[in-house]
Amino acid sequence: MYRKFKTSGPIVKRQIRSFQTLPAGYMEIGESAAEGATRETWEEANAEVEILSPFAHLDIPLIGQTYIIFLAKLKKPHFSPGPESLECKLFAPEDIPFDSLSFSSMLVTLKLYIEDKKIGRPKFHYGIINKRLFLQTNVHI
Repeated sequence: MYRKFKTSGPIVKRQIRSFQTLPAGYMEIGESAAEGATRETWEEANAEVEILSPFAHLDIPLIGQTYIIFLAKLKKPHFSPGPESLECKLFAPEDIPFDSLSFSSMLVTLKLYIEDKKIGRPKFHYGIINKRLFLQTNVHI
């Protein structure tokens, strides 16, 4: 999540798909997870962010992926689609387009964010997303 805890972060519509996601991607050699999150947010949303804290660590064993999601705030109130994105918008939690999110990890992340928002403070989450080919996704947090 790349925004202050009080609101949700920019959600981008990627060029690869017509679905939406939070800015995310692979780390490059020599960068930390936080540096990678900052770079990906710039590349996908033209947004400069200050990382506040880790928010979630989600493992997806079936596809060999780990997501490390950070809470961050925009340094400036400016953002726009980067070269990999078609659109970039901020959403209030009640307006998040859950039906058009690309990845189960982003669905889980945003739902955890909304739960934390309801209790008034963010906490760190660890979970395993158990995907089965062509079947339902189970999440253990």
